[in-house]
This record gives sequence, structure tokens and C-alpha cells, in this order.
Amino acid sequence: MPIVVPDYKAPSWCPGGHLQTVIPAKFMPRPAIEYRREKVELPDGDFMLWDWAVPEPADPSAPVLVHFHGLEGSSRSHYAEALMAACTERGWRGVVAHFRSCGGEMNRLPRAYFAGDSDDCEWVLRTVHERFPDAELRAVGVSLGGNQLAKYLGDRGTDAGFLTAAVSVGAPLDLVAGSERISKGVNTFYADMFLHTLRQKLELKAKQFPDVIREEDVKACRTMFDFDNTYTGPIHGFRSAMEYWQKCSAKTVLPDVRVPLLLLNAKNDPFLPPWCLPTAGEMSAFVTGDFPEEGGHIGFPQGRVPGNINYLPQRIMRFFDTGS
Repeated sequence: MPIVVPDYKAPSWCPGGHLQTVIPAKFMPRPAIEYRREKVELPDGDFMLWDWAVPEPADPSAPVLVHFHGLEGSSRSHYAEALMAACTERGWRGVVAHFRSCGGEMNRLPRAYFAGDSDDCEWVLRTVHERFPDAELRAVGVSLGGNQLAKYLGDRGTDAGFLTAAVSVGAPLDLVAGSERISKGVNTFYADMFLHTLRQKLELKAKQFPDVIREEDVKACRTMFDFDNTYTGPIHGFRSAMEYWQKCSAKTVLPDVRVPLLLLNAKNDPFLPPWCLPTAGEMSAFVTGDFPEEGGHIGFPQGRVPGNINYLPQRIMRFFDTGS
């Protein structure tokens, strides 16, 4: 599929990538959404927390949408609530599949989650598919979750064909470029925000597993590079942060995607420089690129003050309805 002509335009009162990121996340009204929580046991003895949007459809063949959130996100992230509200309005079954250690309860194992975990992504999707075998299954990943979903689709190719379609929003498709982007200038605001909760989690894990994670190493984590070099990379089988970023960047496997996939990335996203967005020649025919000039990081505000966050779920559903 081609790189489409974007139709998104930010309101004049909300200019720039930073405002278009922060205002939708922190200040815009959100839909009221309720969840039924399920603690899902994993084959390796760990668990995940899944939040199912309610009301859930009685029809087991109703379309299902699985949502993978961003770094340190949850079912209460603004984009998750907007997406799950869109599901319930359509009579779809929607679930936010929290990554290990997310959702408010620490997981059991030393490991947690990372941007290229195709195995966990596949397990979640296949488990949901097995529960509702007669339902069309779709997936939406945001930020880190968007990279993980796109990486899975590229890694598995035709084996992911049980999925009807997928959308990746604001994914750091080039993790090296994205990590450098949020480590410089005013963008360090975002890195510091993530590090605050990530270090808290790692401090707990150091107490749980002192033979695996040393408290002095946790205290030495001052940047995202430090964190990924000390913990995320090594605990998940990579020699360093750089190897983790290089091997888990979804951009490298986009030519191998064989499921309809929309990539929605704003060019003014503070998390990813526009020069590393894929060209049509770097994607398979199954991938559609939508790269508007504005939108921020998972923001896409619209309307008069105070604005709304309706554009994102509407754009996602339009792709699911039309394929473009």
C-alpha cells in the first residue's frame, strides 16, 4: 500500500509537537470507560493483567481488538480509554493487554517487557484468538507497543495471518534514533518521566532478585541508555542497550509484514525524528504509511478549546473499515 496523503491538521490553539503531546494526555476530556480485570497466567510462571472493556458483547463472534500500550502505559492512558470507548460503541470486544509489570502489580520474574518481544506479543494474540475463534481479530499498538506489534508482524510474516489487520501509532520504529531523540534538549523531560517509574520498578526487582539485579546498578541509572544497558537489554538476552535497540527496531522487518498494517506517525513527534520514518520502498505492500506533519506523540488533538482526542480512534477505525 502507498504512503497516503494525511488528513490530520492540528487546531491553531495547540501548536507544536510538545503541546500536541502533553495537552491530549493530561488535559483533554476523556470518555468514561470501565473494565473487567483478568489475571492471565503465562506458560513461564509469570502473569499479565488484561483489562476487558465493559459492557462485553454476548456474541462470541463479535470483532475483537487487542491493545498494546506504550512504555509505562496502562488501560488508563488517554489513548487506551479513547480506543476502548470506540470498541464498546461499535459492539466490539476490546482488551488492553498490559505488559509484564504494568497495570499496577509487579510481575513474578526478573524480566519485564521490551520493544521487540514478538514471543509475548504472539502469545497474547493467539490466546485471544483461541478464546474467540469465530471473531475477526485486530490489534493496535501505541509507542513501544506499536513497535512491538509491528516487529511481531514482520518477524512472523504469513504466520500472523490469523489477524485481520493491525495499527501501529507513534512507534519508535528506529529505536536508536528514538532513544537519541528523547535524550537531548527539552525532550529529556519525557525520558525523565519514564525513568521515574522504571527505576521504582527496578528497585523493587533488586529487592526481589538481589543475585540478578544489584541496587548499586539501579542507582547508577540516570538515562534511558543506562536503564536499557543495565537492565532491559541484558535481562532479555541482549549484550547492551545498543544491541537491543538495533535488533528490536521494527523498521528493519517492515518488508516482511504480510498482514494489513497502518503506521501512523506524526512528523513532529518528540520521540522520533521524521527522517527515520520508512519510505514506501522500505515497507511491504501490506503496510500503509500515514505521516502527518503534526500530531505530536500519540496526541492528535482536534476541536475548539479544550479540544478532544477523537481523531485517533476514528482514524484507526477508518483503516479497519476501509483498509486505507
